[in-house]
Amino acid sequence: MDKKKYVAYVGTYTDGASEGIHLYDVDIESGEFTFRKVVKVNNCSHVTLSKNGKYLYSIADEGVEVFEILPDGDLKPINQVDIKGMRGTHLATDHLGKYLFVAGYHDGKVTVVHTHRDGRLGSVMDGVFHKGTGTVAERNFRPHVCCVRPTPDNKYLCAVDNGIDQVIIYKIDDQRDKLKQVEILRMRRDSGPRVVRFSKDGRYMYVLCELENEIIVYTYTDTAKGPVFEKIQEITTLSNHNEEDAFDAAVAMVLSPDEHYLFCATAGDNTVSMYKIDENTGLLEKRFVLPISGEYPKSVVPFPDGRHLAVANNSSNTITTFSVDYEKNLLIMKGRPQTVDRPNCILFRKIEG
Repeated sequence: MDKKKYVAYVGTYTDGASEGIHLYDVDIESGEFTFRKVVKVNNCSHVTLSKNGKYLYSIADEGVEVFEILPDGDLKPINQVDIKGMRGTHLATDHLGKYLFVAGYHDGKVTVVHTHRDGRLGSVMDGVFHKGTGTVAERNFRPHVCCVRPTPDNKYLCAVDNGIDQVIIYKIDDQRDKLKQVEILRMRRDSGPRVVRFSKDGRYMYVLCELENEIIVYTYTDTAKGPVFEKIQEITTLSNHNEEDAFDAAVAMVLSPDEHYLFCATAGDNTVSMYKIDENTGLLEKRFVLPISGEYPKSVVPFPDGRHLAVANNSSNTITTFSVDYEKNLLIMKGRPQTVDRPNCILFRKIEG
């Protein structure tokens, strides 16, 4: 039983009653959220922590907002950093705490921001625009960088481009503070890669494809000639692949804290799927696909103890929480949905009191 205290930071679009980041006190044992306050941020689509855990970084219309995290979990504004481009979509830090990487959906750009040793953000060090075209369609006819994530060995940065169906791999040059493209993983046309995750040991990479509603599993090794990714599995996120709807979209993916399971949220289908991860091969075995009592789940996050799951439902303006029965392969809803306008992301953090 986890007796530690936690808060949840829920990023929202500034639409309706939402004004930014909603703070909740979290009961880990019961899986329930209690609203505390709102911190104003313009269109917070994603948040992440600094490497040392002392700062919270948030996407904002103005670039990236920086907050000091106080002992009780409250947020103290520090500054804003202009990323010299359009509003970002996703944030990730490197494993040494030297850089913040920003994914730009709207301008197809990957931005590198320097971080100070104490976690505060510095200046923009590099910016790389993706090039190319997709099909003539409303959403994927030009570059849209959806996700950025460094490899666990911190040698490379993976930039997932939803618009041109590629994961572009950059070498992180920490001497020059620059990115150098070294590899491209080309997905099927109109597959729409959206999210990438790695196992902690760095052996496996999981890519979620939004338009094909699939998870693709790769092995990853670093060689003298550069990174090597080998595809070993493709598996659907849907409850019934033969009845795929044109509006289904796999949008979120995360590993459980113990890395024995992987969860995926699919909009349209409005479900969460759970997969057992084979620790020897990295392959996925689907255990369930179940409804989440909400519409357009944009984020699915396991609680720190792994016993509960929270889902941010952007279109129905709710957060739903569930207990996870790993033996019976069930989700059991906990209480009534928490009302919050336009939720995008959820991040848990332990606090002192």
